[in-house]
Amino acid sequence: MNQEQQFDALLEQIQDLLNSRRYLELRDLFSEQNPADIALLLEELPVEKLPLVFRILPKEDAAEVFAYFESDAQEQLIKAFSDRELKEVLDELYIDDTVDLIEEMPANVVRRILAVAPQDMRSSINQILQYPDDSAGSIMTTEFIHLQRDMTVEDAFMRIRRTGVDKETIYTCYVTESDRKLIGIVTVKTLLLSESDALIEEIMEDNVISVTTHEDQESTAQLFNKYDFLALPVVDTENRLVGIITVDDAIDVLQDEATEDIEKMAGISPTDKPYLKTSTWKIYLTRIPWLTILMLTATISGYIISAYESALISSGMVMLTSFVPMLMNTAGNSGSQSSVTVTRGISIGEIEFSDLLSVIWKEFRVSLLCGITLAIVSFLKMLFLDRVELLIALAISLTLIVAVLFAKVIGCSLPMLAKKIHLDPAVMASPFITTIVDALTLIVYFNIASSILGI
Repeated sequence: MNQEQQFDALLEQIQDLLNSRRYLELRDLFSEQNPADIALLLEELPVEKLPLVFRILPKEDAAEVFAYFESDAQEQLIKAFSDRELKEVLDELYIDDTVDLIEEMPANVVRRILAVAPQDMRSSINQILQYPDDSAGSIMTTEFIHLQRDMTVEDAFMRIRRTGVDKETIYTCYVTESDRKLIGIVTVKTLLLSESDALIEEIMEDNVISVTTHEDQESTAQLFNKYDFLALPVVDTENRLVGIITVDDAIDVLQDEATEDIEKMAGISPTDKPYLKTSTWKIYLTRIPWLTILMLTATISGYIISAYESALISSGMVMLTSFVPMLMNTAGNSGSQSSVTVTRGISIGEIEFSDLLSVIWKEFRVSLLCGITLAIVSFLKMLFLDRVELLIALAISLTLIVAVLFAKVIGCSLPMLAKKIHLDPAVMASPFITTIVDALTLIVYFNIASSILGI
C-alpha cells in the first residue's frame, strides 16, 4: 500500500476500535505510530471525540502529539482538559512550543494556560514574548545544555544525564562563563571521542557563530542552510547566552516565509491559517485590496489606448489593437520570470544590492536573446499564418524585442531596489511590475507603429 492507503486504513482501524470501545488495543496501536502521524490521524476524527482519544495516548507521547495539532484542535483539547491534565501537558512541552501555543490561543485560554504553568515556565514565556514577532528571540527556546570551561568530559556527561531530559537538544552543548557569556561550543560527538579527564576548554570550538535576539528570523533561518546547523545560539547585546534556535524551528520559519512570498507575488495579503481552515470572508479580505488596486492601476493602459484611438481610426489601423493582449502578456510574463528569479535569490541570500549592475547586465543579455527569438517566431507566424502586412509584422516584432528588454530589466531591478529601501521584494514581484510593464509596452508599441506605419 502507498502512504495514502496506509493512512486511510489506520484511520478506519482507529474508528472501529473507538466505536467498539477497545481502548487498550487503541493505545497499543498508537504506541507503534510516530507522534506527527498520530496528530494527523486524530485531526480526522470528530471534534467531540478528540479529548477521549487524546487521553488514551501513552503519556510519553501525548505532549509531543499535542504540539503537532493545529491551533483549533489544541484549543478544543485545552477546553476539555482539567487543570491537572493541562499542567501535565505543559510540563512536557518545550518552551518554544508553549510560546507558539500561547500566540495562537484566545485571551481566555491564554489566562488559563498561564494560571497552571509553573513560575519558571511563566518567566521564560514572558522573556520570549517580549521580543518582536519576526526576531530570532521570538523563535528561540531557553532549554539548552550549558557547560563551564573547567569541567572535565566526565563532568559534562554527568550534567547532560542530570539535566538533558528536559532539554530540546543535547547534541550541541554551550560553554559559558559565570556571567553566561558564550565562549564556545562542544558536541556530544567530540565528548564521546575525548578522554574522560580532558577539560572542556581544551576540546571546545571557540569560533562560535551566533545571532542576537533582535536579528531577523528569516536571515537567522538561512544560517542553518548555509552552515548545516542543528542548533544556533542566541545572545544578547553583551554576548550572554539567552537561548538557542533548533533546526525544526528554522524549517518552520523558511516554510512560512516562502508561503508569505508566494502570496504576496500573487497579490494576496498573507495569512497564518491553512486554506481549508480559512473562512470565505477572510479569504475575500486578503484578496480584494490588491484586486482593487490592480484594477485601478490597469486603467492606465486604457488611457494610453484612448490617446492613440483617434489616430488608429483615422489611419484605418484599428487592427493594431488586436495584438495588444499578446504583447502585454508576453512582456508581463518576461518581467515575472526575472522578478521571481531575483526575489528568490534575495530571499536565500544569493543576491545582494551590490550585485544590481551585474544582474541588470545579465538580464539585458537574456532579454535580447529572448526578445529576438520571440520576434522571429512572431514575424513568421504573422506573415505566413495570419497574412499580416509586412510593415505591421515588423512593428509588432520590434515591439516584442523592446518590450521584453524593458520587462526583464524592470523585473530584476525593482525587487532589489525594494530590498534596499527596506520594502518586501515579493510585493514588487508581480502586481506592480505587471502594471508598469503593461503601460510601457503600450507606449513602445504605439510609438514604433507610428514611426513605421506613419500613423
